[in-house]
Amino acid sequence: MSKNFEDLLSKVRQCSKKVLSVACAEDEAVLEAVNEAHRLGIVDVILTGDEDRIRSITAKLNIDAGQFRIIDVKDPTAASLQAVQLVHDGEADMYMKGLLPTKNFLKSVLNKEVGLRTGKPLSHVCVFEIPGIDHLLFLSDVAFMPYPTLEDKKAIIRYTVEVAQACGIEKPRVAPLAAVEVVNPKMPVTVEAEELRQAAEAGEFGDSCIVDGPLSLDIALYEEAACEKGAQDRPCAGKADILLFPDIHAGNLVYKAIVHMVPGIRNGCVLTGTKAPVILTSRSDTKDVKVNSIALAAVISESMKRNNA
Repeated sequence: MSKNFEDLLSKVRQCSKKVLSVACAEDEAVLEAVNEAHRLGIVDVILTGDEDRIRSITAKLNIDAGQFRIIDVKDPTAASLQAVQLVHDGEADMYMKGLLPTKNFLKSVLNKEVGLRTGKPLSHVCVFEIPGIDHLLFLSDVAFMPYPTLEDKKAIIRYTVEVAQACGIEKPRVAPLAAVEVVNPKMPVTVEAEELRQAAEAGEFGDSCIVDGPLSLDIALYEEAACEKGAQDRPCAGKADILLFPDIHAGNLVYKAIVHMVPGIRNGCVLTGTKAPVILTSRSDTKDVKVNSIALAAVISESMKRNNA
């Protein structure tokens, strides 16, 4: 089981090396990250975009452009379609956003002819290594699905469980979060959390996970808080692997609070609901976050191939 990103990188090294396709790669932060991921042996890299600009940036950063395959496509839309098609056609294993707007990147992901759409809703999983918590923590959805319905939340659970299992957590514990740990009909979030727990008990997720909600954040993460509130017998109390947020506001606030206020954290993220892993990071994310995201996508790719074999 991966307890931190070092464990995850060790797991990556046990996989066959993956091929990463980058759309509109003429971006310094992205090129630094893919260069580091290549140096660590995680991926071989295909860069699609304006070759002159890519080579100019790699020269500026003292990166050897000869270690990458570069496909020269000047138009950003055409470059993104070329890059995603490489994954669609099996020439690459993972797809990463470079220097283009997120909405244009997503259009390529969802392209009917060459994209990675599955017909299922897309979601976003962020994985954290947080000092004081002895295992990786999976947060969803913090960036993509604004107001998930009950069925959306079931899809998010399935996606996030698959990510956690790819990281070696055989039966993740899922905590649908709310402000309180009891069902209150006046608080619809708590009612949906209970419905998710019942769905898990009825076998909707098979034997893949344990779902226990509603839970407040402190009870989900800390056994001391669970004991103080008399919730120590709840199956996920103090042991949650996956935090399922009621909406994007709650998820994004917690995500940004951790990133900006907790020293020593490490994180990576991936888009889910696609035929292959998609790396959708922010321009403000550090090189390390991007490298961690590539490593995360690599173990997911390996798991997807193994499960589809």
